[in-house]
Amino acid sequence: MTPDQFVKLMENPTTSVPLFSAWFLLVAWSLIWKGIALWKASQNRSKVWFILLLIVNTMGILEILYIFWFSKKSCCFGKKKEEQLPMNPPQ
Repeated sequence: MTPDQFVKLMENPTTSVPLFSAWFLLVAWSLIWKGIALWKASQNRSKVWFILLLIVNTMGILEILYIFWFSKKSCCFGKKKEEQLPMNPPQ
């Protein structure tokens, strides 16, 4: 697609509104899943997953896999979630 064709496509209201709507929904979908996955990764103290989820943009696919599959697995070098240290730092 040439730049002129793209400009004509975006100037046409019958195509620009649906394209913008689809883009907006895709961004909203991705941000929601990314926020949930980042929150879960921080709660699980999983620095590698947190950085990976923060940098890689997969339109929610990696985030959904982390939320429903990887975050429920054991973490922290073989310790189960119940055996993890408490979130409060020692005093």
